[in-house]
Amino acid sequence: MEYFADRAEAGALLAERLQDAHDPVILALPRGGVAVAAPIARALGAPLDVLVTRKIGYPPTPELGVGAIAEGGEPVFDLTLLNRLGLTPESVAHVVEHERRELARRVRAYRGDRPLPPLEGREVIVVDDGLATGGTARAALRAVARARPAKVTLAVPVGATETVESLRAEADEVVVLLTPIDFRAVGQWYDHFEQLTDADVLRLLDRT
Repeated sequence: MEYFADRAEAGALLAERLQDAHDPVILALPRGGVAVAAPIARALGAPLDVLVTRKIGYPPTPELGVGAIAEGGEPVFDLTLLNRLGLTPESVAHVVEHERRELARRVRAYRGDRPLPPLEGREVIVVDDGLATGGTARAALRAVARARPAKVTLAVPVGATETVESLRAEADEVVVLLTPIDFRAVGQWYDHFEQLTDADVLRLLDRT
């Protein structure tokens, strides 16, 4: 069974698969995606920035995501799950508003007043450390698409097979190194999968 030593090793391996990218912009989903994206940006000589996303949680159990939102985009809901839980997008509007505020706070923390780099007509590579349900990645890809890039690639080290396949319609290309049959969680495919802090994200951005 294959595993990654850590996010940096996973990013270096992904970079080998992305060598044909033409003058790309690298957008990482914080926090874990930044540690994967940093070696990709260095290998490709590409600019690196964050694309902040937030999960929209089921109110009684916030860990259960019923949707997600990314900066520059609109909420993207798992309508099948909402229906199963007896909810509608309107009934979780208060959660969306809370996550919008937290998203704005994190954007300020990571980027200050600086906007996202221009994406129109550019090749954009969206990077995360793995795909479980894919909710935040889907929201991120749709937000990027609104900026009319020339090409969008989703690059992740590992993902659930069904999730990876469902996201192929959201990007021009999906690059994934592992799609294990017995996928249960992203962290199980890394020997070291520590939680990153905002300070870690800023340090990685500064180095790159």
